[in-house]
Amino acid sequence: MSAPPHPTVAPPDATVVPRLIPHRPDASLGAHLARLGPPPRPTRSLVEQVEAAGVRGRGGAGFPTGVKMAAVAARSRTRGPIVVANGTEGEPASAKDQTLLVHVPHLVLDGMVAAAGAVGAREAILCVDRRHRHVVDAVGRAVGERQGRWADTVAVRVAQVPSRYVAGEESALVHWLNGGEAKPTSSPPRPFERGVDGRPTLVDNVETLAHVALVARFGAEWYRAIGTPDEPGTVLLTVGGHAARGGVYEVPSGVPLAALLDNAGAPLAELAGVLVGGYFGTWLDPATAAAVAVDHSSLRAVGGSLGCGVVFALPRGHCGLAETARIARWLAGEGAQQCGPCAHGLPAMAEAMEHLSAGGPGASRAHVRLHQLFVQVEGRGACRHPDGAVRMVRSALEVFAADAAAHAAGRPCPPAPAWLPTPAPGGWR
Repeated sequence: MSAPPHPTVAPPDATVVPRLIPHRPDASLGAHLARLGPPPRPTRSLVEQVEAAGVRGRGGAGFPTGVKMAAVAARSRTRGPIVVANGTEGEPASAKDQTLLVHVPHLVLDGMVAAAGAVGAREAILCVDRRHRHVVDAVGRAVGERQGRWADTVAVRVAQVPSRYVAGEESALVHWLNGGEAKPTSSPPRPFERGVDGRPTLVDNVETLAHVALVARFGAEWYRAIGTPDEPGTVLLTVGGHAARGGVYEVPSGVPLAALLDNAGAPLAELAGVLVGGYFGTWLDPATAAAVAVDHSSLRAVGGSLGCGVVFALPRGHCGLAETARIARWLAGEGAQQCGPCAHGLPAMAEAMEHLSAGGPGASRAHVRLHQLFVQVEGRGACRHPDGAVRMVRSALEVFAADAAAHAAGRPCPPAPAWLPTPAPGGWR
């Protein structure tokens, strides 16, 4: 059954932000079609368009999306591929993916269907955290609205994934969809080679697929009209902490981090540090934060990463070591427990951070012990979870070095309320 025809919508001004989430969002299918027009026809040429547009993954490392799509498409002749949209967002300080799925779910669904057509898939799975009930309900309504509207050759279903930090890692999603526990796997093959049901599998973050939907509608040249030459387009960022106007922001890639913080009501002069990239990210001191832009290459140059798009502002007078100790303890509890660095190294690192942040007897030894643990843990895990925890803790010791020295000498910061969220543990299955 075909939908009634919709008039073609003229492409919006490519230089105007927001692109993904309008100022007055309406999650209904009717509002979505009125804003952007009918969904693009799935076509194999979309792979080349996404490559030309320079779309990068919005879930972590910023890997080129077109390269992933091409790798899956190249294997489509052996066995039918499948597309997995990752909307689990296990990062406690992030809300961008939840915001996207609640307010513009049809843009994500368009991207899933378009990507599926491009790689030769006839099935797509949207994965969401089962604990995010508002997201589960929103995407369920959106999928229901589309049924019977178009003669799509792509079947879309929603999967509710266990609430664990590492459950959103792409190999963990594949393992769970195949009937196992939602834990990462380290050995080949990777999902693009053999993933869900042994088929080539494209796993992309939901924000990435929303960008794919825009490229499919308006083309690579339109997409590149904003952002940087190396990292075109916009990015969704969750600004939190000491921010008078915190929330989810959509900004062009490459904007100064200081401008973003100032716009959110978090001027650098009032901050002790900024955590960029989430709990696998890095702390930046205010001087460094003042000099970097919001893109992968700029942040990488100062030892940071954009990661999951978290920008958390810690106010002056609050202890970054205490915040980091709580995150380290939470990360130790969220690990897959599949290797020594995760089962033993992360708890030891959390304990040492707790001793250092308390500043009592043993704080000086704990300071030394942390540097020993970094060497013993980093690069030795069965997945990237231990490496992410080390990166965040090491950056705290660098950014809050003066506090670390004072704590080690028995002069801790005064107790203060916690800022960064650490939710209760979820389950594996």
